[in-house]
Amino acid sequence: MNFISEISLFYVVPVFILSGLLTWFFYKKDSKLNEIPKFQRRIIYFSRFSILSILGFLLLGILFEFVNIRTEKPILITVIDNSVSLKNYKDSTKVLNQINSFKKSIDEKFDTSYEKVTYILGSSFRKNSKIDLKDTKSNISSAFEDIFSSYYNRNIGGIILISDGNYNEGQNPVYAASKIPLTPIFTLGVGDTISKKDQVLKDVISNEIAFLKNKFPVEIDIEAFKIGKKSVNVSISTNGKTVASQQISYTDGIYDSKQVLFELEAKTVGFQQYTAEIKAVDGEYTLKNNRRSFYVEVLDSRNKILLLSGAPHPDLSAIKSVLEQDENVQIDIQTIEKWDKNLKNTDLIIWHEPGIAFNDNINQAILASKIPVLYFVGTNTNSTVAQKLNIGLSFNSTSQTDEVQATFSEGFDLFEVSEELKTELPKFPPVFVRYGTSKLGSQNKLFLNQKLANINKKDALFYFGSIDKRKYGVFLGEGIWKWRLSSYLKFKNHILFNEFFQKINQFLVQKENSSNLRVTLPKRFNISDEILIKAEFYNESMELITKPKINFNLMDQNGKKSVLDFGVNGNLYLLPLGKLKAGTYKWSAFTSHAGKKYSKSGNFVVENIEIEKLDTRANHDLLKQISENSKGKFYKLEDNNKLIKTIQNREDITSLSFEESSFDNLIDYVWILLALIVLLGLEWFLKRWNGYY
Repeated sequence: MNFISEISLFYVVPVFILSGLLTWFFYKKDSKLNEIPKFQRRIIYFSRFSILSILGFLLLGILFEFVNIRTEKPILITVIDNSVSLKNYKDSTKVLNQINSFKKSIDEKFDTSYEKVTYILGSSFRKNSKIDLKDTKSNISSAFEDIFSSYYNRNIGGIILISDGNYNEGQNPVYAASKIPLTPIFTLGVGDTISKKDQVLKDVISNEIAFLKNKFPVEIDIEAFKIGKKSVNVSISTNGKTVASQQISYTDGIYDSKQVLFELEAKTVGFQQYTAEIKAVDGEYTLKNNRRSFYVEVLDSRNKILLLSGAPHPDLSAIKSVLEQDENVQIDIQTIEKWDKNLKNTDLIIWHEPGIAFNDNINQAILASKIPVLYFVGTNTNSTVAQKLNIGLSFNSTSQTDEVQATFSEGFDLFEVSEELKTELPKFPPVFVRYGTSKLGSQNKLFLNQKLANINKKDALFYFGSIDKRKYGVFLGEGIWKWRLSSYLKFKNHILFNEFFQKINQFLVQKENSSNLRVTLPKRFNISDEILIKAEFYNESMELITKPKINFNLMDQNGKKSVLDFGVNGNLYLLPLGKLKAGTYKWSAFTSHAGKKYSKSGNFVVENIEIEKLDTRANHDLLKQISENSKGKFYKLEDNNKLIKTIQNREDITSLSFEESSFDNLIDYVWILLALIVLLGLEWFLKRWNGYY
């Protein structure tokens, strides 16, 4: 125990001296005190002296420091991959038994001197769950991310990962594992690393939505192992009819990777099921990964878009080129000076450089219309004009410009873009922006940030917002024509550039939901998803209520109908459907309130995307890299006894001792108060006992 004081403890001596002087000064002229017996008089003197001394000590701010030694056991974390892919190998029947045997060995070999924790990795990262190898997803990087956040500054002795090394979600787990410092990661590899004769349809990339009579792109990624130098047919079919096919040739014969591009025409409204298929060759290991279904929702809608500008610009041509490819879009190109302000049936306004020939009457007409607007606020639009646009933007006007690239803002969730676009857009050429910083209003959501060289700035390049039920998007620069050119030079097509603006246009054109009955139901699910439908009902004052009963009808593609009711949960309605079979479904929800009937209807699709069955070769190289980077060890699952011996022989996996200090203030001790009360009471009692007043 140590004494700590806010001032020097040498002041204890003056406290004693001052207490003695004050006691003497108080009683020196008191002749009545001399009548009290000498022994009792000394007790009175001592009590007064002690009281004053204790009060003086309290003023010194004395603290008592107590040092405790805390011992923390090493934590041994076992992460088990519970995905279906662990069954893709010839020894799959043994895997589950080997995992359970290893878990039992861990409990037996590592006694109470270890803290042992087991996690299951699959569709979610969970603790002490059942191992059945049935999860359809595997995100290894999320496991390391969760361990890092949950056990930060803890004594992690080691992490054991049991997996085949294949993952279908998240980033490369090597990067996530490197965030956990000074912790060896031991890996147990499952499966066979030898490539088998096989063709794998790895992925199908297509638009989720297409418009009637429009053409939409489909990209098919194929991998082939030990097929030889031969040609095979790749086809796409719908309703039993082949709608497109191509011949591809494998040139290496050992390992080939192919990207096959198709362009299909949307001919029928609604969810359309397509099947991509690679023709089988003799001796393939499995045919389960040779075909894959995908769905495209075909809409029959025609939108009118007004393209408004003050002067010609190459960016306008780039935007126009995207819009012209959509037969369901009617483009009206106008200049500020010649436009007649006719906004009838207009679904979206694209206003390029409002600062050129700005007309406030036109601006007020656009604001009053509540029509969504996509603004291109470039270097010719000053801060005064920006304020009048009412887009939650302020900046200092300057004639200087800067060249910046784009980077996607974290947390943006208004709509999704493809992984390829996320990768390539930051590489596009820089655009011109106004030099300096800008400030956005709270109603805005950042889409793209500015990137200067390798520095990601906080300044906005593209954002979306909504005010008074009016949606808008704002691009703070000029030069996007270079993005279109760059996309073509690299890929010989405009797919990425077109996707960028099609996603933006679709979001802005989409009407806000202002209905009393609202049903939240995504358009796509996988067969492994638990489907939960949410509904809300608003009264005429737009207040949430749960009095009306909401019915729900569901019909599958075979015409089988189910009649269900929503349950009430708080101020929401919930209806769990569980897991459904693959196919297209039609639904309708209906209710009545205050003499009025309300209904909603739509459709959704359940896809059978069994990603875990695509890989027939284990990726042990990934596991070895994770172990090597962390100074751990890799073994095959059947050699797990070697891993146990390795961990037992590691000298760096041990308990850690920590010094923990706690501090108590002298004034916090109750006995100090009791001592003061006793001393004051004793002094008062002796005086009264001897007739002293």
